[in-house]
Amino acid sequence: QVHLVESGGGLVQPGGSLRLSCAASGSGFSINVMGWYRQAPGKERELVAIISRIGSTNYAGSVKCRFPISRDNAKNTVYLQMNSLKSEDTAVYYCLSGGFWGQGTQVTVSS
Repeated sequence: QVHLVESGGGLVQPGGSLRLSCAASGSGFSINVMGWYRQAPGKERELVAIISRIGSTNYAGSVKCRFPISRDNAKNTVYLQMNSLKSEDTAVYYCLSGGFWGQGTQVTVSS
């Protein structure tokens, strides 16, 4: 069983930045793919960004130039730096790690 702890969500004005973190524990094995998904009200959960253990990345087109993803393998932690935030980025952001989901963290972009 993998336990995920997410942090970093909150309320931010358009154009602002937030950094999400997700720390995984209890896996007992090296986690290959870690990443972030999001779900806005009334919409399906969608991919934001994922990163492999060796650093290969995949992004949703809408965030590719704004949300760099990174990870610290020693800490089993994945980060999402969210820059130039827009109102349409408002959603609950979920960490995915080792096949397990985090509890979600709310990101609200509003003036």
